[in-house]
Amino acid sequence: MANKITDEINKIILTAKEANLISTKDISDGHHTFGDVYKHRIVLFSVVCNILPELAWKSKKHFNEEIDPMFEGNFVAGITTPLGDAIYHIKLEYWDEFNIPEIEKAPLYDGHTSEEDLVRLKSLDTNNYKK
Repeated sequence: MANKITDEINKIILTAKEANLISTKDISDGHHTFGDVYKHRIVLFSVVCNILPELAWKSKKHFNEEIDPMFEGNFVAGITTPLGDAIYHIKLEYWDEFNIPEIEKAPLYDGHTSEEDLVRLKSLDTNNYKK
């Protein structure tokens, strides 16, 4: 039943967002808004990238802009891990937070999932943290 309720809530949120009735950045779980969580992700990822700049990169273009143009107002930042690249789209306003090399085009997307990004990021842990 919880999945059905979650699905309905998500439909309501999406409908309200598309009608410009709400900003998803302001939706909260009672402790943090989506906007708060997004900012935390950006800061944490920028710190990882800035600590390991020899493994990190940023680009304002996808690998093939003709068939996959960059989302307006975004760039992509990535870090090469032992398991492959972990990559995030980030708003351009955070470009200067990433003190890493700029490349002309992002590497070709390998089809990995958000969950795989997490596994790849964990693979950078020198203490071999596994959860």
